[in-house]
Amino acid sequence: MSIFKRGRVYWYHFVFSGEHVQESTKQGNPRVARQMEAARRTALAKGEVGITERKPAPRLRDFSQRFIDAIQVRCAAKPRTIEFYAQQLARLLDFEPLASARLSEIDEALIENFVQHRSREVCAASVNRALATLRRLLRLAQEWRVLDRVPRVHILPGERNRDFILTHAQEAAYLDSAPQPLKDVAVLILDTGLRVGEALALRWSDVRLVPVGDARFGYLRVSEGKTRNARRNVSLTARASDMLTSRQFESKSEYIFPNGNDALFRVSSLDHLHREVRQVLRLPEDFVLHSLRHTFLTRLGLAGVEAFTIMRLAGHSSVTISQKYVHPTPQSMEDAMARLEALNNKTLRGESRTEKRLLPATVSATPAEAATASD
Repeated sequence: MSIFKRGRVYWYHFVFSGEHVQESTKQGNPRVARQMEAARRTALAKGEVGITERKPAPRLRDFSQRFIDAIQVRCAAKPRTIEFYAQQLARLLDFEPLASARLSEIDEALIENFVQHRSREVCAASVNRALATLRRLLRLAQEWRVLDRVPRVHILPGERNRDFILTHAQEAAYLDSAPQPLKDVAVLILDTGLRVGEALALRWSDVRLVPVGDARFGYLRVSEGKTRNARRNVSLTARASDMLTSRQFESKSEYIFPNGNDALFRVSSLDHLHREVRQVLRLPEDFVLHSLRHTFLTRLGLAGVEAFTIMRLAGHSSVTISQKYVHPTPQSMEDAMARLEALNNKTLRGESRTEKRLLPATVSATPAEAATASD
């Protein structure tokens, strides 16, 4: 160790990799000065072999803007998603112990403290939305090498699912009372199962009202959506085709459902119209716009459509999601077995006929012919 005193403070100096290193410790205690010299040597040695000291993780409130900037880029075509994350991040930052914690200090215990605090104010669903936002933020921090480990974020159980389904009588009353464009959007979703955002984003270039080739129906193309699985073609019912034909005749916009400024009609504006109609008809609060899509998918399941077809029509990412709409009845299971038996019988009859064709021909001969043949 090489330290020397200059004035009231100690300095250290040594040679590292052929270079002279001399710095003030700004300390008057020789023991502390030697410790600082040793730490400096260690730091230089780590740098020599490519080891760098990791900077302390930022606090949640300081990292929050970087997170929102990333969401705005990744979800540029989904303003409601950006708004959702901004709102939920604000809820997280309202809890001071979480907002002031460094990302590396956010562990399961601190998350549980937030859950207990937030649960006293809102329902489980609202808590879960904030937890989902925190989980995505921490995973992005890990992707960006700000964190080495992401704590487990447990979603609260007992969240109420909105599984309201319109009856056909309620549907008729709803469509009679709905103003435009709510009425036409509702018809489209009830007959195609599109998500609300997918329906409002449709352009006329996405629609083919005339069947192509051997197809029996026209179709529309969903080019963007919640996930990559959302990209799909969906056939049009006669009612949906008639509605679109009528709108196309009067439309001067590239969008099927434009607002007054020839831009996209906002989901929030449509939701406002929906709530007014729901209140007038005294329908339950569980009846939200998404219930129109839920009604379509449920009706598919009741019609006997199997889960894989529902998955494709709905744009689900997994058949597991679609299976909840499939409810086999005793009759439908018997029908399935009858179809299997018919297929098996048809196959067996076909194989039997093939075997008969392959058998050698047999000839009846008289005794004289047989004798001649033996000669």
